[in-house]
Amino acid sequence: MAEETNNISEPKQSSINPKIFIVGLPLFVVQLIVVYFITANILIEKFEAQHAQEEIIGEIISDEPAEQSDEGEKSENNIEYGKYIHTIDDIIVNPANTTGEQLLLTSLAFDLGSEENQKELVTKDILVKDMVLSILSSKTTSELSNNKFKDSLRVEIADRVQANFPDLVINKIYFSKYILN
Repeated sequence: MAEETNNISEPKQSSINPKIFIVGLPLFVVQLIVVYFITANILIEKFEAQHAQEEIIGEIISDEPAEQSDEGEKSENNIEYGKYIHTIDDIIVNPANTTGEQLLLTSLAFDLGSEENQKELVTKDILVKDMVLSILSSKTTSELSNNKFKDSLRVEIADRVQANFPDLVINKIYFSKYILN
């Protein structure tokens, strides 16, 4: 019995398990790398996209002059913004290579140079819608989901419409609705 008490009274030595270093440390490093790539690739891109969208909104707001006259808003170049607007509401498009699995719902507005331009666009509304549909349906979802691409999309739409109606003056194109699902 004396031998049994000696075994009990001896404290066990605490030893560090080498498996912790062999498995745990590399696992911890892998987790750090994964978190870094998630942060760098996903979160930063979302932040940059949001920041770019805020810059575009800021540019649109800063382009509008503070004072309004009876003739509408004017800039330094005597371009009237917001006086003659033609809207095209709720265009639904199947983007390229989606086989109908994804859709783009958009509404846009043409800021025009004169009342005559507005009347012309109203009478040729179906032709303008067809031009917009053909441009939007030729784009892939990756192009349409990129906020930076919207500016080039505006330019492409304006160029196509002005190519078909040379007397038309388009000041700007605005997207009032842009939902990609």
